[in-house]
Amino acid sequence: MNTTDARSFPPEFLFGAATAAYQIEGAAHEDGRTDSIWDTFSRVPGAVINADNGDTACDHYHRYQDDVALMKDLGLQTYRFSTSWSRVQPDGGPVNATGLDFYSRLVDELLGAGIKPWLTLYHWDLPQALEEKGGWANRDTAQRFRDYALNVHDALGDRVGVWTTLNEPWCSSFLSYTAGVHAPGRQSKRDGLAAGHHLLLGHGLAIEALRERDASLELGITLNLTVAKPVDPESAGDRDAARRIDGQFNRFFLDPIFRGTYPEDLLEDVAGLGLEDHIKDGDLAQISQPIDTLGVNYYHGELLSDQPAEHPLVGEAPTSRPTGSPFPAADGVYNHPQGLPLTAMQWEVQPDGLRELLLRVNTEYAAPAGTSVYVTENGAAYDDVVAPDGRVHDSDRTEFLTSHLGAILDAIDEGVDVKGYFYWSLMDNYEWAWGYEKRFGIVRVDYATQERTVKDSGLAYADIIRARALPQG
Repeated sequence: MNTTDARSFPPEFLFGAATAAYQIEGAAHEDGRTDSIWDTFSRVPGAVINADNGDTACDHYHRYQDDVALMKDLGLQTYRFSTSWSRVQPDGGPVNATGLDFYSRLVDELLGAGIKPWLTLYHWDLPQALEEKGGWANRDTAQRFRDYALNVHDALGDRVGVWTTLNEPWCSSFLSYTAGVHAPGRQSKRDGLAAGHHLLLGHGLAIEALRERDASLELGITLNLTVAKPVDPESAGDRDAARRIDGQFNRFFLDPIFRGTYPEDLLEDVAGLGLEDHIKDGDLAQISQPIDTLGVNYYHGELLSDQPAEHPLVGEAPTSRPTGSPFPAADGVYNHPQGLPLTAMQWEVQPDGLRELLLRVNTEYAAPAGTSVYVTENGAAYDDVVAPDGRVHDSDRTEFLTSHLGAILDAIDEGVDVKGYFYWSLMDNYEWAWGYEKRFGIVRVDYATQERTVKDSGLAYADIIRARALPQG
């Protein structure tokens, strides 16, 4: 890379990549692991494309040493992974020492390679046995999550310094319990709101318990957030549409965590759907425990109206099982295309939205609380092909990666102290309801042979990490 015309990253900026347990590990029924809600959901007819499941996935459970060596070759400074509740406590019951030992070995391998372990406790794989007791709609699950967090800390707390409670609770509440798009596949506005509150409560309980264990830990949460804008800023209907989505996507989680309250307009929107029945005395104080890190996951923004779009984009898996809207109180709100380039998921490529989002989140929430901001997921699926030379020339993904890193540098230039970036994903993997149809990785996985091939985007990322700078032009 020619660094004479490059934009440099701050000296302490961390470059990483992210994965999730169910999406890569495989070994779904080995060494004591039992079904999670995703094992069960993948068997529901029409829920997942091709009825794909995570039984084998990327076989990372058996190939983790080679995968860590690959991370080291790429120059990754940090690796964000999740632990599987179903592996650590099968059926939500007693601790499974063999399951925990896998993560202990993984952490040792990372540390030996000079890679900082970044642990996420929950990336959507609730033990099915707990779902059968009510899942996240049951308040007791929040307490069980706290206990699970401490059990993982018992095994890894001496070597892992960064702990994330939840990944994208919007997905594991509204997409999962209201829309029915993700496991467990329920379609209930009330259950989604209950799940959202109990996920936040579980977060607060785990933060408090881990903080009591070790005050030196870096503790936080990862939220998927969006930039919600009206199609016509002069239209009251469009402005209200954007407000509703911002409330039910962003502020439902940000405000309780950072301000100890749900937004008044959100409570009015969802009145009569039972949310306030679940908010007990002390809950919001528990949820708003101080956190050290906020992970921001960003893929695209939203352009919203109270009128339907002429040619709407469909960004969800074309499964045969009927699903609904994830928003409990956004009937009559419609997404509109912005005329931007599209990924293979029909998601718009909007890098400046990341700059705008980071500015807002930092100004309104993180900076006043003294919380550090990281971009913990950002990536794109494209229809990759293996070229005759054996390589994957994924120029679209390389452009996606560099343009979003550029947006982070823009935010840093505007005063946001962004501490790091994790590309999603390290490798192609099980993409939830999409099964194995879509590939996000900077490393290609041949699912028949489990062969890994670093794509051109991965090589470009390695160059950026090596130079600690983004090439211009």
